[in-house]
Amino acid sequence: MISSSKKTERCILIGLVRFDQSRWAVEDHLKELKLLTATSGAEVIDSFIQKRAAPDAAYFIGKGKVEELSFFIEAHEIDTIIFDDELSPAQMRNIERLLERKVIDRSALILDIFARHARSREAKVQVELAQLNYLLPRLTRQWQHLSRQVGGIGTKGPGETQLETDRRLVRKRIAHLKSRLERIANQKHIQRRQRRTLFKAALIGYTNAGKSTLLNTLSNAHIFTEDKLFATLDTTVRRVSLDQNSMILLSDTVGFIRKLPHHLVASFRTTLAETVEADLLIHVVDLSHPNYEEHIRVVNQILADLHLAEKDVLLVFNKVDLIDKTSLLKRLHLVYPDAVFISAARHLGIKTLKKHIRHFLQEQYVTEVLKLNYDHGGLEHKIQLLASILDRKYDEHNFYLTVKYARENKSKIQRILKKYIE
Repeated sequence: MISSSKKTERCILIGLVRFDQSRWAVEDHLKELKLLTATSGAEVIDSFIQKRAAPDAAYFIGKGKVEELSFFIEAHEIDTIIFDDELSPAQMRNIERLLERKVIDRSALILDIFARHARSREAKVQVELAQLNYLLPRLTRQWQHLSRQVGGIGTKGPGETQLETDRRLVRKRIAHLKSRLERIANQKHIQRRQRRTLFKAALIGYTNAGKSTLLNTLSNAHIFTEDKLFATLDTTVRRVSLDQNSMILLSDTVGFIRKLPHHLVASFRTTLAETVEADLLIHVVDLSHPNYEEHIRVVNQILADLHLAEKDVLLVFNKVDLIDKTSLLKRLHLVYPDAVFISAARHLGIKTLKKHIRHFLQEQYVTEVLKLNYDHGGLEHKIQLLASILDRKYDEHNFYLTVKYARENKSKIQRILKKYIE
């Protein structure tokens, strides 16, 4: 991981162009890697691209290319070499031995950024779990400090090497973190059950698309925003009023990015649960980014990987105030006729966005008046578990509940009424 010392680390970036890839695409990936490196606090001195039919099994870009880089590294006092693709443990060890410098890959860099930005207990546990799962196969006698956390009498078996002991300690720590995450997930599940009668929407999108700014605009909140990748990690949930009669819960989730480490996705399942249980996904796209179409593709692919491709998605193009080309906007209106075009920072198009969300809400929820006589007063409590009670009215013989509930609960409510009234 990148050092936290005061000295700014000097880095070079390495990309690999396979024969089935374009050099332009790899150059674009390296630009994003440069932003990630800057977010981590390091300085990028230069970038290098190697073209190969396939990665070299021992040195990824080939031993000859690595040896060529050694001259540049010495001359420019490079501290760290960062690869845009994930390296195998053997590749990482071989390159480090040859260059005598620290070598990390894109996954390690993203994990490092997440570790730096983790604030809540949940985020810290999730990041540590992802880091340990990533580092376990790369273990080279660097985890003795864990014995102070999970060790003690009986932690070292007879005849074990230090490396075997370290691996066992890491596995024990992983099991401990998984248990903590499971407890957190159960607590979150209880909280979500308490909010289940409200329509839930989740903001998703590529990192730095403007999701937190949009949440601030819609909820009049003051969520931290910064023009950096992964500025916020924790899911934030706010109540948002669409009009006098419509209230929803809106959550802001962690941003997606290409080549997102699978360990990270697995560890952040409790955070992504807000997305899984949302009635509507609001996919925010930074239209001012030159590769916004690639960002849309990456987010859609991650949704498919999470088995969320079938969910209702509202596409929202953000930062339209930064677009000079009216022809681009006209074309996108034709290609994405159901999309909404906004500027969250300048509050443009927000009324239209709320109107679209209300449309989804009306399709998902049913509002009706239930007529009950006073002998069935106990039913109100049972109905309240499945519906929001908006109003109560009474006459001499009956009382009337105006309720709103998710369409999926209609049959459950009908069964309750049938069982107790007939």
